[in-house]
Amino acid sequence: MAAEIDQKYGVSTRLIESGGGVFEVCADGDLIFSKKELDRFPEHAEIFEALDAKQT
Repeated sequence: MAAEIDQKYGVSTRLIESGGGVFEVCADGDLIFSKKELDRFPEHAEIFEALDAKQT
């Protein structure tokens, strides 16, 4: 997913390692997805939709 984000948006992504099954996606300091809150991994499309919405 990180490579797809890099390619589509021309940004550099980074992985921040964590424990306990945490998987979160942030953009410009804003949380756009949290596995901990939703108890599931995201679909790629929903991450891209959230990033697109953030750009507008």
